[in-house]
Amino acid sequence: MSTKKFVVVFLFLAVAILGMNSLFIVNEMQRAVLLEFGAVKRSDIEPGLHLKWPFINDVRKFDGRVRTSDAPPERFLTLEKKAVIVDSFAKFRVRNVTTYYTATSGDEGLAEQLLKQRINTGLRNEISKRTLHEVVSGERDQLMQVLTTELNEVARLELGVAVIDVRVKRIDLPPEVSQSVYDRMNTERDIEAREHRAKGQELAVGIRADAEKQRDIILADAYSTSEQIRGEGDAEAASIYASAFTRDKEFYKFYRSMNAYKKSFSSKSDVLLIDTDSDYFKYMNNSGQN
Repeated sequence: MSTKKFVVVFLFLAVAILGMNSLFIVNEMQRAVLLEFGAVKRSDIEPGLHLKWPFINDVRKFDGRVRTSDAPPERFLTLEKKAVIVDSFAKFRVRNVTTYYTATSGDEGLAEQLLKQRINTGLRNEISKRTLHEVVSGERDQLMQVLTTELNEVARLELGVAVIDVRVKRIDLPPEVSQSVYDRMNTERDIEAREHRAKGQELAVGIRADAEKQRDIILADAYSTSEQIRGEGDAEAASIYASAFTRDKEFYKFYRSMNAYKKSFSSKSDVLLIDTDSDYFKYMNNSGQN
């Protein structure tokens, strides 16, 4: 290769390298800052193709989407000095690129670490103002709203990020406290169960006594009614017998005698020793004369 051609190729490559180092692209999911000798020259660069001075300017790009900072579980004390283990996370994104780069030197891991520290500080301050019941259920939503507002203000000024939301995934008691709490809950439930059983037994005794009382009253009323009906029946039967007896006394005597014969001779094994001239055989003795 001749010297002239070598120079032309060298110049072409130099121009290509300079051209490549003079252009940079920022997409819609990124936030970028332009540096000049390490100092911020231009921030919040819009998406698209841009120019820069080679070897003088440098471009740092950061993820502009909403990101999640998952803080490790931490131990906090409530207003009544009860320890709880809180597992939380936060949603954030870069808002001020200059502040973000200045505070973290563009290190995204450092930015998340600083944000986690501020989340823990905010949780510690807010939980210390509330009781265990308020933290777990009573004012949990209010706690998250207050924490999000305060943390967003601090993170915007110190880290250049906007905190969109802070949420608590779970709240647990420390292992050394959990067993005693469970034992106390079991004891309380056992006492409550005994109270319900005692009330149930008391109601059962009352219901059983009332049922027995109602049964006795019903039986007494039934017996009284049956005796009254039986008396009325006996009186009516006696009246019928008396009426029949007064109409034909002889027939009535005959009928009574026939019933007596029937009952007396119903069993073949019975033996009767009676005088044949007695009144018992009156109608038998007279049966052949009619």
